[in-house]
Amino acid sequence: MNFENSLRDARNNILRMASVAEQNLENAVRGLLTRNQELCNEAIAEDDEVNALERRIDADSYEILMRYNPVASDLREVIAGMKVANNLERISDEAQNIARRARKMLKHLELEEVHMIEPLYEQAIGLFRDSMRSYAEGDTELGLSLYDRDSELDKGHKNVIREFSKRMDSDTGSMRVKAFLHLVFIVRSLERVGDHSVNIAEDGIFLEEATDVRHLGPVKAAAEIEAN
Repeated sequence: MNFENSLRDARNNILRMASVAEQNLENAVRGLLTRNQELCNEAIAEDDEVNALERRIDADSYEILMRYNPVASDLREVIAGMKVANNLERISDEAQNIARRARKMLKHLELEEVHMIEPLYEQAIGLFRDSMRSYAEGDTELGLSLYDRDSELDKGHKNVIREFSKRMDSDTGSMRVKAFLHLVFIVRSLERVGDHSVNIAEDGIFLEEATDVRHLGPVKAAAEIEAN
């Protein structure tokens, strides 16, 4: 296999990994919201495929580095791909965590407040999808736009956790308190999906612009790109 084919296969595996991770996240949350244990089971089981793809991407990337000694944009593509794969694996882990907590909640009566997480899920999966689009299409402007959207997700995460905490304080039922605790951790997992999505977008910006914008935020990141 020549260099171009190796690079193409690595990128295709990253896109495949993203597709499975996205489906795992969707199955985990929809399993909770619709009280469908099979969807939760599927999200847990399919995490193995994501892990296997990460290992394959790492192995293939190391082989590309050793065999072809790429430079410039090709080197950035290999490095960015490995970093994206790592964030995808973590997103799938969060999906698995959600699914495991959802299964525990499904053993008891439905908690009406569970639907309070749905807007946060929509924000998180929207961030994830657009982070992958910005990476795959080299869309720097889209990547930069994720900073503000992630901040909105962070605010929503804090507000929902505050509300769940209030309800736990006023509720003496042990089963309901446990359910609220599961929801708190589920909301935290969704917030982390947003963080990993921003990381993916930053890796896409690094690939496209040859500029490291990690930890800079939207204003400084844009200025750094402009300066280069």
